[in-house]
Parts: sequence; C-alpha cells; structure tokens
Amino acid sequence: MYLSNIKLWNFRKFGADEEFEIAKPNLNLNLTEGVNVIIGENDSGKTSIIDAIKLVLRTHSYEYIRVDDKDFFNNTNRFRIQLKFEGLSPEEAKNFTEWLGWHKIGEKVKPFLNLVYDVKRNGKKILPVDVKAGVNDDSYLLTAEAKEYLKVTYLKPLRDAENDLIAKRNSRLSQILLGDDGFKGEESDHELLQIFSGLKSNLESYFNEVNEEGLAKVGKQIKDKIDGYVKDFYGNDYETEFEASSNNIKNILEKLTLSLKGEANPGLGTLNRLFMAAELLHLNKSNWTGLRLGLVEELEAHLHPQAQMQVIETLQKLDKIQLILTTHSPSLASKLKLENLIVCNNENAFPMGTAYTKLGEENYKFLEKFLDTTKANLFFAKGVILVEGWAEEILIPSIANAVGINLTEKGISIVNIGHVGFDHYAKIYLRQTEPNMKVPVAVITDCDVKEYEKKLRLDSNGKPIKNDKGKNEYEFVKIDVQKITQQEIIKINKKSESNVKYFPAPNWTLEYSLFKSTTFGTVFQDVVKVVHKGTDWTIDFEKSLAEKLINKGLKKTEIAYQIAHVIDEDVKAEFQKIQISDITNDTINYIINAIKYVAGN
Repeated sequence: MYLSNIKLWNFRKFGADEEFEIAKPNLNLNLTEGVNVIIGENDSGKTSIIDAIKLVLRTHSYEYIRVDDKDFFNNTNRFRIQLKFEGLSPEEAKNFTEWLGWHKIGEKVKPFLNLVYDVKRNGKKILPVDVKAGVNDDSYLLTAEAKEYLKVTYLKPLRDAENDLIAKRNSRLSQILLGDDGFKGEESDHELLQIFSGLKSNLESYFNEVNEEGLAKVGKQIKDKIDGYVKDFYGNDYETEFEASSNNIKNILEKLTLSLKGEANPGLGTLNRLFMAAELLHLNKSNWTGLRLGLVEELEAHLHPQAQMQVIETLQKLDKIQLILTTHSPSLASKLKLENLIVCNNENAFPMGTAYTKLGEENYKFLEKFLDTTKANLFFAKGVILVEGWAEEILIPSIANAVGINLTEKGISIVNIGHVGFDHYAKIYLRQTEPNMKVPVAVITDCDVKEYEKKLRLDSNGKPIKNDKGKNEYEFVKIDVQKITQQEIIKINKKSESNVKYFPAPNWTLEYSLFKSTTFGTVFQDVVKVVHKGTDWTIDFEKSLAEKLINKGLKKTEIAYQIAHVIDEDVKAEFQKIQISDITNDTINYIINAIKYVAGN
C-alpha cells in the first residue's frame, strides 16, 4: 500500500479566507508509489505537507505530535487533512476491512483506504478529535491496532543521528532492531541472551577475584570498599553484587551502538547515512503488513553533493518503500527523474509527472540527460529567465541593476540552456489542467534572421575569385529582412502560453541588437574594438560585425563581460552616463521587458 493522495483545507499555508467547502480543497496532491521529492523555495509549504501526514499517521519513534494554533490558516477555526491509500495487498487490506472503499477498474475491484482528520477550535480552545476512516460521510474512528499499521518513519531536517545510534534507554536503534524478524518472538530465548549471560558470570568473577597470595585484585578492592559502607548501613550479613542488566532482549539492544567500521570519529554526514541505513532496515522488514512510508526532511543535511547523489540513487532503486522527501539541493533535484519531483509554488504543489505537465516523452528524455545542477536551480526560483548562452547570462544581471532590479534579491534565476531548445525547459511550467503554475518564466531568444548575406565573389566571367592562398573570396551584402524579421518575431511570440512568455530580439542576435541600440550602441562598439584589435572597424563597422557573426568569429562571451563591467561601474558612479530609464523604442528593450516581467514590475 502507498499514500496516493493528500488533500488539505486551511492547514497552515494551504488555505483561503473563503467559506470552507469540502469540494474545494486548498491542496490536492497526488503522489507516486516510489520516491516523491518536494522542492521549492523557502516557506513554500514543503514542511507543511510532511507535518500534515505526521499529524494524522504519527511516527514509529513515538514523537510528541499535537495540533497547534499555527496549524490553522490565518484566523480560520477549522482545518481538515484527508489521506488516501491505494495499492493494498490482501494481507494489508485485512487490517482495515471495516473502513475500506472500493474502486471498480474494468472487471476488477480494488480497495482503497480514506482517512480524515477534521479539527475545529472555539476561540483559542482546540476541540478534541481523532482520525476517522471510511468512504464519503460514512467515516468511523480507527482502532488503536489499525493506527499501528499506518505509522510512518520520520527523519528530522536537523537530525541528531549520533544520539539516535548510541546506546541508551529506548534508543531508536533498539526500536528498529526489535522490529526486525531476527528478534521478534525471540525475547526470552535469543542467542544474545546467552552471550550476555556469559558476561554476567565474568563480571561476578572480576569483582570477587583474588590473586595467588589471596589478596583482592582491583575489582574486589572496589567491591570491598563499597561493601564496607553497606555493612555499616545494613549490618554484617549484607554485601553488594555487580551484574549486567540482561534479563531480556530489549535491555541488551539498548546497550548497542551502531558505527562505521574503521571510522574512529565519524562526522555528521557519515552518521546521517548510517541512521538512514538503519531506518531503511526498519521500513524494509519482512512479514510486515502495514504501511512502509518514510518521511525525510532536507535529505541533503550534512551531506556533500557526491554523497547526496549516492543516497538518492540508492533510494530510487527501492521498490517496496514509499518515500516523501523535501530538499533545497539543486544537486539532488538534478539527479532525480522529473516524474519524481513535486514543485511547491504559490500555496500549491505541482507534480512533474507525465499526467500533469505539457512535457512530451522526448522532453522527459532530454531533461533526464541535460537537467544538471546549474539548471536545476530553476525549481527554487520565484522567477526564471531562460537564455541561449553565456553572453546573455553575463549581461542580463547588469542590465537589470541598471534599471533598479536586483535579480538575486528578487529570487530570480537565469538558466543558460546552451542552445535554442527552450521547449524542453519552458514546458516544465505548463500544466495540462488547472491550477496553473504562477512562476513567471521569460524566454529571451534571438530572432536569428540574418541581415547580411554571404556571397561568393565572381569575376567578369562568372568564375570564383581566389585570394593569394588559393581560397574563394566572399563579400557580405546587406539585405532587406524587415518583413521576414517581423514574421519570425510574431511566430516566436505565439509560443507564449500562460506564465511562459517569449521575448525575441528585434534584430538578428543579441549583439546586433546591442549595436543598433541608442543606449548601448556606443559602449558596444568601443568594447568590440578592444576585444577584436586585429580587425579594421573604421571602414564599415556594421559589415565587419555581420562578417564575424556569420563566420562565428565574434568573441561574444568576452564582449558581454566587458559591457557588463562598464554598466556595473556606471551604476556605481555618482552621475550615470548610460541613461536607461526610458528606452521604449530601443532595440534592447526586449531584455528590459523580460526582466520586468519576471520581477513582477
């Protein structure tokens, strides 16, 4: 069995000031059987989802969990959590027979379990409530036995793994081991009891041992000193006895500590992985007919990126366990299959599976291969700018600063995809059905309509002219592409959909638009002349620029870096030379509009 759906009404961030309606949950999130990773910016609701599950199901580690005023959305006086479980095997279903509902799928009928936790308060007093189960309004209280089959394993975000792995009374390690088949039913006749029984005999000998001369050894000397006080307290007929408390298997397991062999002082990262390994033993125990659900907050805690990769690869291979994880790590997000991701945004949560996004099969294949760490930061952004290459990535933050917008403060990510296949990334944010994602996505792209044509130079006889090296000579001729450019821009703009907006350059490329710009034209020409010192720019700058663009000889990244530096220095200056406040008709305005769009201006 697995948790297939969670619905929330007025629980923490997921709520509304409107009248409470059962038919309109504030969160309706479907989950997959295997790994579910919830990602998103801070305070987007990731922990609220985890806590809602814990509040209903409780945990194996017997944490103190209770309803609090902060669990109610704003000033509302009622919240509701509904959990649905599917995929129950007959052995699992028999634990919940009187509460089950049934789905008819073709000729087959399959069971499901629906839990409801509906909490109300009167002023500041939270009214007592318990978990119910059933179909529609026919819900009945779950028994304590049934609840035991639904408890989850929970790993805190800032977990104290060392404290959970060391020997102590009721240690988490002893709880995990006691639940394993190797110890169940063997409480009174286990091999460990015999081992500790031998320890008891050895301890008794140690504290009563004398040497060949009949003198007390160290252990007996200590015992004799204590016995002296005891005789004074009780009388000469009394003496003490040292023993190892090992009358049952639980006591023995509470004396065990788990560590990594060969690691004298393991760090937090090692201890965290050890703790996760122990918890997986518990979740994967055989002959268990209850829920196998693990909740892990901030999986990356104390783990370096490579360790994160190893852990997530292992977790994705598990087939009997359902895991719901939260993370802030782009490294983890980039390693996961997109179908396993859930993006929290704007008081909602959006699964990235094929049934929900407008991504096609080829898009998923592409992203699985090319969605690396540098691009995965788009999942944590409040706004996203997709660009073709390094030049745009370098230049856009400086232009944004010049118009008074700090992209970092706004939580906006610039994602350099390295090519023009924007659909692979943009469609991540497009949904097949409502609700739609509200992260503004700006796609900045060249219109790529060349304004010069490369022609073979011919002599009067129509034969190619050769240079002194015997190679063909070419000339670059300006052509009228205004109509074609406008058609291409219209075509690109039509790709805009919902929160994804396209912003095409009005002239050929970014560099050509910079050259044509009344704001940046002079700066661009000055920088190009410095970067390409060996080129004669005095005769016809535009033609020379076109030649380098067509021949792919323009050092775009270096030019962008130099222009960005000029803009940054100008912004710091007392009097700005670059006036960028009103450039409505400027050829660089498409970048300004894109920046303002994602920034919400």
